[in-house]
Amino acid sequence: MRILYVHQFFATRESSLGLIRSYEFARRWVADGHEVTIVTSSSRLPEQFERHLFVDGDIEGIHVRSVRVRYSNYMGYGRRTWSFILFTLGATWLALSAGKHDVVFATSTPLTVGIPGWVAAALRRTPFVFEVRDLWPEAAIQMGALKRTGVLASVAKGIERFLYRHSTDVVALSPGMVAGVIAEGVSPAHVHLVPNCSDLDLFHPGPKDEAFLGTYGIGPDVFIVGYAGAIGPSNAVEDIVPEAARILNDRGRNDIAFIIAGDGKSLPALQAGVEGLPNVHFVGPLPKKDVPVLTRSADVLMTLFADVPILATNSPNKFFDGLASGRPMIVNSPGWTRELVEECECGFYVPAGDGIALADVIERMADDPDEVTRMGRNARQLAEERFDREDQAQRLLDILEQAAGL
Repeated sequence: MRILYVHQFFATRESSLGLIRSYEFARRWVADGHEVTIVTSSSRLPEQFERHLFVDGDIEGIHVRSVRVRYSNYMGYGRRTWSFILFTLGATWLALSAGKHDVVFATSTPLTVGIPGWVAAALRRTPFVFEVRDLWPEAAIQMGALKRTGVLASVAKGIERFLYRHSTDVVALSPGMVAGVIAEGVSPAHVHLVPNCSDLDLFHPGPKDEAFLGTYGIGPDVFIVGYAGAIGPSNAVEDIVPEAARILNDRGRNDIAFIIAGDGKSLPALQAGVEGLPNVHFVGPLPKKDVPVLTRSADVLMTLFADVPILATNSPNKFFDGLASGRPMIVNSPGWTRELVEECECGFYVPAGDGIALADVIERMADDPDEVTRMGRNARQLAEERFDREDQAQRLLDILEQAAGL
């Protein structure tokens, strides 16, 4: 099968931003004999993709067509919108000139990424499948990036409904996203759940990396609370970790430490919030291939979000990485991640922004190593049984083949 795959933020395991879903799926499909063409921006690709406005290249057998468009987590909403517009224009040309394919598959965010995919599919009379990674524009509205009654929100809502209704099928990454798509009038028969996945070959249980911990002056017997991911407004790490760290420090728990890996607009606020505390360590952004060093060295891992209702529908990569690493998860979103950790007994839920609750849970876990071990085993079992990347790649491929009539 020939697949045209549109994703603005295509990245490999060398990237520090963790958005490797499209890469992991595409490389598996290529290995199975399918032809995959990725239309993307150059923002997260190797340097050679920055040399010209449009570049054609190859990454592990995946044909990559990129347009030179800048994007950064530090950009304000205005600059991000401009980046999305530029990509939409450039990607439409790349998609149209990519030749005939059996199916066109576009994955958000941003929502506008669906436009080049739909245009290419419509003009070449090819089935179009749209993937929803976040419920936009509702997420942007609730986060304050768009005014609910504004012109931009109305335009975005119109684009959302247009893409849903002109897709052969819609793929969503969580049960909450599935419900959100169906609520817009899409037939449930054409909405499919393919969640984010656990890369069992990359993340796995193992002993702590003493050399890694020693770099930060941490002994192997310290109970480590890890976080690896974006540090932005939607994560609100700065709203909960400083308070929890200060409480634990005041309680004299010098046997507990936080290790934070990542980058984003809220990093300065987080650093300011923990200034002077000896139990919080920053390692900066890590390439995806190096994140397992942190996850194996942690005793428990956090998946954190702001107290915004729409974020409860998220399907966060860091959560599935933690499961694969065989580590208990602390989540603070009252959505399906809470349901998973509580039903499968592989972690705990604490309310968003509640540093006291977070400190209490961490202290409880540090004092009960047997429980931590048991929950870690449950986490790995959940990753293997329900979120194995190999299984989900095949499920998505089946959806695309059905849409293409193959």
